[in-house]
Amino acid sequence: MSAADTAAERPGGFRTQDGPAWQRIRRYAVPGWMIEQATAHRLAGDWRAACAAAAVDVGFELPDLEVRYGPDMAAAVTRDLLHLAPDLLRWHLPRYLGGRTTLTPYLRIVLATYGGPGGPALSVTTPAMSEGPQRLRLHCEPVVVERNKYTGRGFVPEEWSAIRPFWDARHAAELGARFAEPDGLAERIAGRRAAGDTVGAFGAAGITCDLAVPPTQPYQRPADPEALLARLPVDLTRIAPEVARLVEAGAGDQYRLPAGWPYSAVLEHSGPGALRIRVVHQGEAASVRALPRYAWQRLPDLELVRTGRISPRALHPLVAAALFPGAGPAVGPPGPDTDGAPVRVRCHGAWHEVRSRGGVLDVPHTAEEQQRERAMRAFGGAVSGCFAVQQTWTTGQGRLPRGLQAQRNELFLRAQHGDTPGVVALLDASVDPRIRDARRRGLLHTLHLLDHEVLLPRLLAAGLDLEARDASDRTPLLSAVHWGGSVDLVKALLAAGARIDVVDEMDLSVSQEIRRYKRTDLAFLRERVDEQFPDVGADWFDEQMEYWDEEDDDEEGEDV
Repeated sequence: MSAADTAAERPGGFRTQDGPAWQRIRRYAVPGWMIEQATAHRLAGDWRAACAAAAVDVGFELPDLEVRYGPDMAAAVTRDLLHLAPDLLRWHLPRYLGGRTTLTPYLRIVLATYGGPGGPALSVTTPAMSEGPQRLRLHCEPVVVERNKYTGRGFVPEEWSAIRPFWDARHAAELGARFAEPDGLAERIAGRRAAGDTVGAFGAAGITCDLAVPPTQPYQRPADPEALLARLPVDLTRIAPEVARLVEAGAGDQYRLPAGWPYSAVLEHSGPGALRIRVVHQGEAASVRALPRYAWQRLPDLELVRTGRISPRALHPLVAAALFPGAGPAVGPPGPDTDGAPVRVRCHGAWHEVRSRGGVLDVPHTAEEQQRERAMRAFGGAVSGCFAVQQTWTTGQGRLPRGLQAQRNELFLRAQHGDTPGVVALLDASVDPRIRDARRRGLLHTLHLLDHEVLLPRLLAAGLDLEARDASDRTPLLSAVHWGGSVDLVKALLAAGARIDVVDEMDLSVSQEIRRYKRTDLAFLRERVDEQFPDVGADWFDEQMEYWDEEDDDEEGEDV
């Protein structure tokens, strides 16, 4: 068995079932034009323009940093910002997976720290919603963990100050060396794991196992630490060297890994070459920071190329140059497939070809045949063949042939990741703008993810319905409010004539959605809805919100 085959057999965070998701991520999440524009601005010394090109909002001003923290710290931040590659950072950020391709929400990635523990840090936060706009926000301030008192959620810090090849262009070439495995180590670990020798496998990786059984909680069976450690989905070849780097960077000497509820595994570094792991209850490990994912997971790009899912030339150019220097210059992720290849459909005993052409899903039937089929459908008759496919294409209800599913996914995945140029290119190539996804969302429902100034006039000119409903019974306006759309988008929809007296499947009104997500930026719309339509919406929600608002008022009074 080769080293590559052995590596494929060991746990390491890259699951086989996630391969297609990572393949889609690498194709859609960081478009080629974004890499080109961000790189050009970075090389020109304009870090703000590079951030703008990579959909990163900057939450600070350099002069303010100098006043607050002093000129030396501001100069250090400036040096890092000049070499920040925001497109490379986006490339490596953790993903939600589980059938999705979006960024893992509620993370605060700490890129660099200044002035020691408790000092300011350069960090980036991921979106709060998995299906909201995939924009990032760059901060420079001390990292404070704050959690919502209702949900218990907050931005979870993840330490990247010891992995500069993920975001600093000066260190990007080090990526290959960082993820190279010592000769024979993977085979030794895999062999001991296969033999059931968990302690030996960890020992080969430089980690001592403490198999002390954590205190038993009432109504719980005693834990089996060895069995829990055996099931950890980690790449053992990476942990010891990466923990050593984190300790050297001053990020701490204790880290936790999820070991299956209600337990965590805690790694403790007590000196050079001295790394111990033990199993504890999650409550005991609550104050211990999580081990960054890169320190225990295999790099997706290596696995995608190894399994033939992607070519090295389709990787981010900086990543390809570091990992596969002999593969030639990379061109980056491909642009949208605008060919619109015809797809065969079984229709009344024959095979027909359908394709996007002239802004519609074109079927090989006469105008009279199509009119007759529409009349039959209006009277409740069943449709089949080309007409059933055409109906699914514009309603989202039903099944599509595999080729048309791929074309639909191409459009909506580019929309999901904010690729406005890609969506425009597909529309220019005659993709039907009336297309709906499997949750009956049309392009108007995705405008919170895209540049609405470019797309909204075009979609309205194509006759799309501002009051169209998706599977959650949301209109485009409700979707914009619910999924964090900008104030400018909401105002544009209102100017276009969107109704404000609408409710979703939970009977939540526009005003209630604004209150639900505490969107103070849309207070003007909430006041308008409450004034014109005071009786629209769910009574239960107003009662619940009144209770929460009272609690907020009480806490504010106590603080005073």
